[in-house]
Amino acid sequence: MKNTTINNKKSLNLFEKFTQLCVTIMQKYLPDAFLFAAILTFIVFAATTLMTKQTPFSVAMHWGNGVWSLLSFSMQMVMVLVTGHTLATAPLFKKVLNKLSDLPKSPLQAIMYVTFVSGVACILNWGFGLVIGAIYAKEIAKKVKGVDYRLLIASAYSGFLLWHGGISGSIPLTLASGNLSKATAGALNDAISTTQTLFSSYNLIILFTLLFTLPLLNAAMHPKNIEDVFQVDPALLEDDVNPVIIDKTNMTPADKIENSPVVNMIIGALGYTYIIGYFIQKGFDLNLNIVNMIFLITAIIAHKTPKNLLFAFGNACKGASGIILQFPFYAGIMGMMVGKNIEGASLAGIISQSFISSSSALSFPGLTFLSAGIVNFFVPSGGGQWAVQAPIMMPASLELGVSAAKTGMAIAWGDAWTNMIQPFWALPALGIAKLGAKDIMGYGVIITIYSGIIITLGLTFL
Repeated sequence: MKNTTINNKKSLNLFEKFTQLCVTIMQKYLPDAFLFAAILTFIVFAATTLMTKQTPFSVAMHWGNGVWSLLSFSMQMVMVLVTGHTLATAPLFKKVLNKLSDLPKSPLQAIMYVTFVSGVACILNWGFGLVIGAIYAKEIAKKVKGVDYRLLIASAYSGFLLWHGGISGSIPLTLASGNLSKATAGALNDAISTTQTLFSSYNLIILFTLLFTLPLLNAAMHPKNIEDVFQVDPALLEDDVNPVIIDKTNMTPADKIENSPVVNMIIGALGYTYIIGYFIQKGFDLNLNIVNMIFLITAIIAHKTPKNLLFAFGNACKGASGIILQFPFYAGIMGMMVGKNIEGASLAGIISQSFISSSSALSFPGLTFLSAGIVNFFVPSGGGQWAVQAPIMMPASLELGVSAAKTGMAIAWGDAWTNMIQPFWALPALGIAKLGAKDIMGYGVIITIYSGIIITLGLTFL
């Protein structure tokens, strides 16, 4: 019994040391998110030139052609984030978060509560969860003393790992929307129902395993010694200033309309009439547009007046600035990765084919997931990921007799997986927390290793 205790202590110490090593490395060497995108651009440019034997001019043309190729999807992603943020900052939701922030009584409980709440919220909507997790973490940091603020925000971001397994996952929603022939190089024609992807047994097992174990993993990373805890500056926790309320006696007719709930309620009634009609006509057919509609209309109602809505929406747009700036660069990276030489070879194809060549029916889903994780590091977008890998992986899945639905979910989980060490999607949460990517990405390394094992096993054996 004594030897077992000593071994457990050694394991715990090794885990702490490894965590601190990852945190220290990221603190010292991880660049700013935009610089990170620029470095990836240079790496992919060189790799495409060398591995596909194309001229630098040809690769530059692939880059330029790709820069504006995702504008429609970019707008959808921005709306997911902005509407989710706007809804999360509505008075009703802020009251709920304030109540929930009273629940944890210790630093370890704080980490676990933030991870779980963020995970549940991201399952519902990734933009909503990404923002509400960071806001909830700030509320808890005001009340729980001795909690490591960097780990608290990293825990809030870790819930984002679950988004592609939830109802706003762009790849399973794309599969459910149909019109798949072109995107999958003719491998698929008919839509794949969400019952085979999001609500399949293997996806639900992976999803809930991570939902209930990530809080424990994150809590285990909390420093044991108080001197190692990163204490937050109280000034960082100050809330945004509320919109100025004009004295009703001095209101102009325009002011009265801006501060009246009538307009919001009418738009809300119109919006929900459409939403209800949509589901009556099409059943439970979720896609990015209907998800955005639901959150937009709900946010309009929750903020009650046009003035409050515009204020909240304006603040939400600030968090999207990094995405708007960087998305063209990642689209350009995608352009280089899919840009083909005269023989039809591309960098993305070479990466994906290297995994396919060693695959069997059993290993194919897990290897698809791993390849998607690598590609996602360079193209951190569900739509971009799908555009890069679907034409290669979906035909291969048919040849091997692997379910197209599981292959699609393997790509989806790979897209979510390496976000934990890719700072692109952390920008909104970091903006709310007033931290930098290097402050939380060290913890993301641990989360990436653990979740990679769980997801690979789930896709392979379930």
